[in-house]
This record gives sequence, structure tokens and C-alpha cells, in this order.
Amino acid sequence: MEIINTVIGKNGLIFAFLLVGGIMLLARFISIRLTRKRIPDVALAILMGLGLAFFGTEKGIADIPLFSGLALLGGSMLRDFSVVATAMGADLNKIKQAGLAGVISLFVGVTFSFFVGVLIAYSLGYTDVESLATIGAGACTYIVGPVTGTALGVSSEIIAISVATGVVKTLVATIFTPIIAKKIQLDNPHAAVVFGGLIGTTSGVVAGLAATDLKLVPYGALTATFYTGLGCLLCPSVFYLLLKFIA
Repeated sequence: MEIINTVIGKNGLIFAFLLVGGIMLLARFISIRLTRKRIPDVALAILMGLGLAFFGTEKGIADIPLFSGLALLGGSMLRDFSVVATAMGADLNKIKQAGLAGVISLFVGVTFSFFVGVLIAYSLGYTDVESLATIGAGACTYIVGPVTGTALGVSSEIIAISVATGVVKTLVATIFTPIIAKKIQLDNPHAAVVFGGLIGTTSGVVAGLAATDLKLVPYGALTATFYTGLGCLLCPSVFYLLLKFIA
């Protein structure tokens, strides 16, 4: 055990990648075998991560020396790097394929989700603008929430709530998309583009459209990807200042 602790202690980040990879593998197995891909493996992995966090203290299980590498892997530096890397991989010219309806759906989707999240946070007893903005951003996606929370300097508890809010949204989008698809005429590429812009959570949109019609997935994913970037731009700046003005 001493040898293992020494090796892991000197290679904490590598062990953290191994641990997260194992969680993702387990989440994928559960998603495929038990839920038949109705619940995306990403959402399951996040739920597992939140569950493990309860076994630790302020920094979750990263406070345990064996898992100290998770503090770096889950820190703001690598998280923001992954967000920027995703945005750099997107071709801005492709958004033109969505047309005016796609652009409008993006702004409507981000704005609606943010302020619904703010109302939910307020009903739960949160009154400070920073917490309201962070939880509201989490209602956009579970990526926008932590980015906004870090920018505004809120506590890890509020950031965790924003992530949980985004995960719930992902699960709802995944489960109910194939159920309501016929009722909202979600059966063509144009509708999928607008749907992705309104809902925004990429994993939820992709999983929901995959359960509806695989041919619609690329169109929904197109605007859903830009949704995250737009949320990261608006929530910690324009929407936060608007909340301060209202308050």
C-alpha cells in the first residue's frame, strides 16, 4: 500500500484521468445496458461525480491524498481550457446554415433558460445576485454554470447546484424529446436546428434526437454547440449586470 500511495502521490493527475476514465466507462455501460441510451453516459458520469463529492469535504474527495490529482483535473484551468478548445473547433460560418430562425432560437433559448433558473434559485431562498446568476447559468447548461460561477467568485456549493441544475435539464431533454417529438413536429432538419438552439444542452439534445431520428442529430447538435458558447458569453456579463440593475 505504501508503494501504491507513493506512486499515485507522484502521479496524481494521471491517476485522476484513470479514475475519471473508469467512471465514464461505467457510466457508458449503464447507459447502454440498463437505460438503452435513453440517459446519456455524460449525465450519468456527472451524477456519479456529484455523489462521490459527498464523501469529501470542501474540495470533495480531492481532499483525500489518494485523490488529490482531481483538484487539478477538476480545477478551473483545465475546465476553461476544454471549453475554449471546444469553441475553437467550431466553424462560425456553419451557423449560417441554421438561418435566422437558428440565430433567434439561440438567444431565446439562453435567455429563457437563464431567467427560469434565476426564478427557481430565488424560490429556493437565494437572494444574492452572484448566486442567482450562477444557478440561472446552470439552467442553460452544466458547463455555463461553473464558468459563470468562477467568473463571479461564488462558493463551490453554488457551482455544484448549477451543475446539478444543468444535469436535470439534460435528463429531461433526453427522456422527453422522443415523447413530444411528433406533437411539436420535430421531424425535419430545420425543426431540429431550432430545437437545438432552444434547448441547448448538447448531450441532452443529441441523445434525445438520436432516440427520435438519427438523421436529425447533426442539425440539433449544430446550434446546441453554439448555445454553450453564447451562454458563457452572456451569463457572467450582460445577464449578471441586468440582474444587478434589477436588484
